[in-house]
Amino acid sequence: MNLLLKPLELAILALGWVARAAILALVLLVAANVLLRYAFSWSPVGLQEVEWHLISPIALLGMAYAVYHRADVRVDFLYDRFSPQTQAAIDVLSGVLTLAVGAIIAWLAVPYVMQAYDIGEGSPDPGGLPWRYLLKAFIPLGFSLLAIQGLLDTLRALATLLQGAPAYPHDSLEVRT
Repeated sequence: MNLLLKPLELAILALGWVARAAILALVLLVAANVLLRYAFSWSPVGLQEVEWHLISPIALLGMAYAVYHRADVRVDFLYDRFSPQTQAAIDVLSGVLTLAVGAIIAWLAVPYVMQAYDIGEGSPDPGGLPWRYLLKAFIPLGFSLLAIQGLLDTLRALATLLQGAPAYPHDSLEVRT
């Protein structure tokens, strides 16, 4: 099973690093925009729009990355009291639901992106950025990654159910208290 899971996990990790790089770029860009605005009284619209555009990969690529590392919000006050088999059954259900939600939203977002591409959608602001469809393309990509992460979680939980040994990612950030 690791032969199947490892390339998918590596893709999620790689795109998660893209999201992390986008966070750094956003911080640097905001600092540069503030410096330009207050030191030089110049505030280019395009740079301000890039700030908003960076939020898309941060959120949409980062959500699967966060779930992979167990940095998502969970309510564990009951879950921790269950047996490992019951926990695995809950994990199978949550993995399947994550897979379904991610796949449905990714599927529904494709025509939205294609429409933006077909009309050559860009910023309505003077000096704004063209090619808004590239920004919108993060929607199906991000939710597809979330669906893949749901599949990975489902397969891990099924392995736990069938073999009895937990199969969490070794570098999980999950902290149990």
